[in-house]
Amino acid sequence: MVECVRLESVYVRKDIGGSNPPPSAFARHSGLRRTMSARRSRRRDSPKKFMWYVYILNCGNTKSYVGCTNDLKDRLNRHENGYVPATKNIRPVKLHCYFAIKGKYKAFNFEKYLKSGSGRAFIKRHFL
Repeated sequence: MVECVRLESVYVRKDIGGSNPPPSAFARHSGLRRTMSARRSRRRDSPKKFMWYVYILNCGNTKSYVGCTNDLKDRLNRHENGYVPATKNIRPVKLHCYFAIKGKYKAFNFEKYLKSGSGRAFIKRHFL
């Protein structure tokens, strides 16, 4: 059984045990359905607007390290203080360059490309 409770002109749906039957005619034609879909679309319309950074570090052993983060200053601090296992033993590290990218998955894909063979060649040709 589904109970609808009105709170300040917004209907909230509570499940009271049992299976969920299809919404009643009241729920279909009331603001309940619109409120739920509006809440979903609001989340979709306003994603977190982070910049993602793909960065290249010059390490102490003359090799480069490629990484990705959304907080570049904090990540560099963690690299320098030895909190990142991948660069802990090859310090000191120095930031060579970074790329600011709006999309999280675009940034991770670009990092993946830079770690590939052709990406390493790209780094050597254009940045080192």
